[in-house]
Amino acid sequence: MKAAAGEPTRRGAGLAGRLLLAQALVLLTSTLTAWTIAATVGPPLFHDHLASANVGTTSTQLVHTERAYQSANAISLSLALLAALAVAMAVNVYIARRIGRSVATIAAAASGVAAGHYDVRVPGPGLGPEFDALASGFNQMAGRLGSVELTRRRLLSDLGHEMRTPVATLEAYLEALEDGVATMDAETAELLHSQTRRLARLSEDIGSVSRAEEGQVRLDLRTVPPESVVAAAVDSVAEAYHAKEVRLLTRIPTRLPDLRVDPDRMGQILGNLLDNALRHTPAGGAVTISATTSSRTGGVELAVADTGDGIAPEHLPHVFERFYRVDTARDRAHGGSGIGLAIAKALAEAHGGQLTVTSPGTGQGSTFRVLLPRS
Repeated sequence: MKAAAGEPTRRGAGLAGRLLLAQALVLLTSTLTAWTIAATVGPPLFHDHLASANVGTTSTQLVHTERAYQSANAISLSLALLAALAVAMAVNVYIARRIGRSVATIAAAASGVAAGHYDVRVPGPGLGPEFDALASGFNQMAGRLGSVELTRRRLLSDLGHEMRTPVATLEAYLEALEDGVATMDAETAELLHSQTRRLARLSEDIGSVSRAEEGQVRLDLRTVPPESVVAAAVDSVAEAYHAKEVRLLTRIPTRLPDLRVDPDRMGQILGNLLDNALRHTPAGGAVTISATTSSRTGGVELAVADTGDGIAPEHLPHVFERFYRVDTARDRAHGGSGIGLAIAKALAEAHGGQLTVTSPGTGQGSTFRVLLPRS
């Protein structure tokens, strides 16, 4: 019959009880086996030894001697087996309880993680490398899940914040148009288009970074010279730099090794880095894009250095995180989605490379470096 709703589910014996029962059966079987062998093999051997030694002059004496042996052997063997059984059972109880407590601790911790308590940690049980590896693996899993959950919550929060401004602007202007307070002139149309483009860019960026971080980006790898990749990226942003009056300098030496990359994706990486540099460099400043041969790997290092806002040391480890902003108010005013650098890093790693950032500090500019392996 099925248990009624609300009734506790009946469970069988726990792991510790089952281990103890199994070990008790093994010990009991071993004891019976030892007793049977001793009772079967011992008396005939003893009788043969008596006959060989000519012990006992009459059959009555011989029978009495054999019975005395059997009695002494039975008593001593029984006491020895009982003592061994008691000691073994005591050890088994201790081990079974330790294993049972360790498994119960991990089970309780797993239930806690399932309930959303990702700060749960399991101490090492000290039952051998296998149990220690299990506890360590569980702790790493819980920590990773906690990090993922924290990122998810922050992502949803930031995403809602990012969408709130353009959606509110669109709603306000549409209501104003419906009420006749505003007219659809060129300025209003441009504002509405800019907000829709911002939402479209945000949607596209979220999809791009998710695909890149999950390794779902398809790369059309080709062997190309570094100068062609840099030239294409510079051409795509030249007009924006000219409009803001920020100088864009290029330093590409000759005889650089070719790159084995997807030109479009590399253009996306450099484009994001150049856009980021432009947003944080005031008019009159300069951004330099350069390429050099890495002495460490023999590959090519592409660098984008600016003379703009700079980054404080405490912010450097978080620059490539989604929606992370050093200065929230200023960055939102600059129009960035907060995902461009995360996309650039994921795409660089998809090419087998690295993306790093350095900065002397606030107000002293920053340098982003893309290190690509040899083709």
